[in-house]
Amino acid sequence: MNKQNIFALALKPAMGVTKSVGIGIVLLLAAALVAIIMPSAASAQSPCEGPTATLLVTGLEGATGSTVGPDGALYVTEGAAGRISRVDPQTGEKTTFASGLPPSIIGIGGAIDVAFIDNIAYALVTLVGSQFGTSDVVGIYRVDGPDSFTVVADIGAFNLSHQPSGFDIAVPTGLQYALQTSRGGFLVTDGHLNRVLRVTLDGEVTVLIAFGNIVPTGLAVRGNTVYMAEAGPVPHLPQNGKVVSFEPKSPTAAVVASGARLLVDVEFGPGNGLYALSQGIFPVGSPPATPALHNTGSLVKVNGDGTFTFVMDSLDQPTSLEFIGNSAYVVTLTGEIWKIDGVSCKL
Repeated sequence: MNKQNIFALALKPAMGVTKSVGIGIVLLLAAALVAIIMPSAASAQSPCEGPTATLLVTGLEGATGSTVGPDGALYVTEGAAGRISRVDPQTGEKTTFASGLPPSIIGIGGAIDVAFIDNIAYALVTLVGSQFGTSDVVGIYRVDGPDSFTVVADIGAFNLSHQPSGFDIAVPTGLQYALQTSRGGFLVTDGHLNRVLRVTLDGEVTVLIAFGNIVPTGLAVRGNTVYMAEAGPVPHLPQNGKVVSFEPKSPTAAVVASGARLLVDVEFGPGNGLYALSQGIFPVGSPPATPALHNTGSLVKVNGDGTFTFVMDSLDQPTSLEFIGNSAYVVTLTGEIWKIDGVSCKL
């Protein structure tokens, strides 16, 4: 019997059957017909084979921070070269977006992160200035053109006049790490002075929240809640690698998850899942700010019970994480960008 005959039979009430029962039979047979015509959702979807990593970009110089620009491309800071590069997330094509920013002096620092407000790029610059033999300003620079900039916030000057206490300070101007837009301005983590700063577009700097020696790193914002990664103090033990959350007027932060070494970033990904980036195993006996051992980094997902699920291991000194669609993009200190597809398959 063909499908048309089945449907015709379903529409013809049987003799002696009540109206309600007849309607029930019609609905039941109609549902069966839909099942015949339409494949099930499970059979229509391609199988998920787990996360896969593809090398997208090589040759970056001192890559640290990144963001997704208003055009959907990746923008990455190259501290060693004093520039910001634009990367096509599909092809990996790299072009110079801006150059001439203060470069790193000691192997880390210079232009360390980038963010956009109203289609205008801003760069966070750190570990420069008189202590390092330069006249450059530690702070936030507005990108006015391919090689022109304006300092909009002198974070170094603020830090010099507002020193924290309770831990050793080797660099009074601090070591700023992440630049995150929030409420028309910026949030900035300082991994040396152990606090998060609030910075307005007209250059006003205030302390949003201060910590003990926990080494704050990456930031993500969802609504009124700020999520922050903590590397933890040297030697960056797994139990000290945490994601915490707080609101703008919170005096303290709440632990969201812990258990991954030397966390350097946190971002929201597929299905509003929260992910973090672990740089890996800290070399025993090394001074602070030393990168993790090669190929020991991981991409992890935050679980509801306060633990992490490891999504991708053997990352080589990762520094920054972004998501575009269902793909994760991991920037590494070794000058690479890796695209990780199928991030949610394993979870």
